[in-house]
Amino acid sequence: MAEERDQTGTSWRNLPQPEPPEPRLEDGAVLNGEAKEKPTKHESVKCNLNLLQMLKAAESRSPPQWRGRYRAEESEDGTSELVTEAPKTGTQIQFTEQKPKYNKRSANTSRHSSSGSISQLTIDSYSSVCSDSKDESSPRDKHQKTSKGFSDFCIKNMKQAEFGRREIEAAQQEMPALMVLRKRACGEKPLAGAKVVGCTHITAQTAVLIETLSVLGAQCRWAACNIFSTQNAVAAALAERGTSVFAWRGESEEDFWWCIDRCVGAETWQPNMILDDGGDLTHWIYKKHPGLFKKIVGIVEESVTGIYRLYQLSKAGKLCVPAMNVNDSVTKQKFENLYCCKESILEGLKRTTDIMFGGKQVVVCGFGEVGKGCCAALKALGAVVYVTEVDPICAVQACMDGFRVNKLSEVVRQADVVITCTGNKNVVVREHLDRMKSGCIVCNMGHCSTEIDLLSLRTAELRWERVRPKVDHVIWPDGKRIILLAEGRLLNLSCSTVPLFILSITATTQALALIELYRAPEGQYKQDVYLLPKKTGKSSPLIF
Repeated sequence: MAEERDQTGTSWRNLPQPEPPEPRLEDGAVLNGEAKEKPTKHESVKCNLNLLQMLKAAESRSPPQWRGRYRAEESEDGTSELVTEAPKTGTQIQFTEQKPKYNKRSANTSRHSSSGSISQLTIDSYSSVCSDSKDESSPRDKHQKTSKGFSDFCIKNMKQAEFGRREIEAAQQEMPALMVLRKRACGEKPLAGAKVVGCTHITAQTAVLIETLSVLGAQCRWAACNIFSTQNAVAAALAERGTSVFAWRGESEEDFWWCIDRCVGAETWQPNMILDDGGDLTHWIYKKHPGLFKKIVGIVEESVTGIYRLYQLSKAGKLCVPAMNVNDSVTKQKFENLYCCKESILEGLKRTTDIMFGGKQVVVCGFGEVGKGCCAALKALGAVVYVTEVDPICAVQACMDGFRVNKLSEVVRQADVVITCTGNKNVVVREHLDRMKSGCIVCNMGHCSTEIDLLSLRTAELRWERVRPKVDHVIWPDGKRIILLAEGRLLNLSCSTVPLFILSITATTQALALIELYRAPEGQYKQDVYLLPKKTGKSSPLIF
């Protein structure tokens, strides 16, 4: 057979045979008793001239900065050796044995950029610097101090104060009523001498209210009324400015009552005004510190749940001081209860479940102002909304607004979502939960966490499974799952946010109610529950 030759006439058999590849070893490994040396700065690969030509051709199609990397050198044994050089750019190539090097000058330049959109927050993000998930220790076990040495507080992480201050400053832009109230009343200090103990949601909006009360002359100590609604960064910012705050997100039940007790049980400080949301603070003072009512001038209550408890005390003759009902004020009912819930219910459900509302069958328990807002928002997105209501007037209103009014027991089996908005206890009980279909979402938009009978779900035959923050699956023995949001607590403040502008009106109403009670002549208000004077209530939105 004729011998095969290439185009130059050279026989294929006479070409040098490629050497077998050397085994690749880690640094310091030993082969046949000889230690393998560490790789040099330039890695060399033996190859023939044909391979070099192929690499040169490929290199010509590369960007300019990557050209000129390959060259051939003749080694001692007479063979061609291909040498690879690092690209000629300002970027340093990192090898595995080298420690990474950073350009300090470029980092400093980015921190002090003239662009207004680049800030320290873009370099050291909130999540990377102040993450709470890595810190599992209880704030009660820590001893923290502010930059000025103040330590009468208990929060999650003092390092978050800077970020919380930015949250508060941003909230001030959307809360003009409180800012105007500061300017109008800061000169006369209408709350001078007032010692206000508060138990509300600790968010950026509430922080603007607390600092407004301080500007008006009051001293404040604060705890959270909900274990899930506290913004830790905001609590840190309040503490940094000298406010005694005892709250953090994710408190246990024991922590919740401990924080309230720290607010009212200080040895050198006794409150003379109460600002409550839900009645827990008032209840604790009656139970543990009843002697404080000798100096307390009055109570301002925001929620319907707290108002129920105050009326019960008044009916039993146990209400020791006058109380102002902010919940039933025209500003609270017509603005926050309606419009705030109308916007925040959708965001809370979307953030936790990613649900599509179109075509879903939703049952809203209660058609007060909160229920009206929820129904309107859900109907606008295409949901089929059912209403359960015990008040005949509200039930007729729901019917005239185009909603189907039924008993909960009649529609619960077909419901995709069940929302409670009543402020009452045990609205949804175990019987209803047993009849729900698998995948039904259950949540609460009322203040109290007892609207859904959760105790009946803490049994041996039911299994709880946490699938994401604030979302639990309650699993029945047959595999049925009920999706429970925020453990039955207030959905919007536990899982999302609320409109700042609307809360500005309510917060201003609370401040005016405190001023009304504190400055009222002695004997004007008896030991009873009062509605905020209509003239005072209407002045809240007029401040704009």
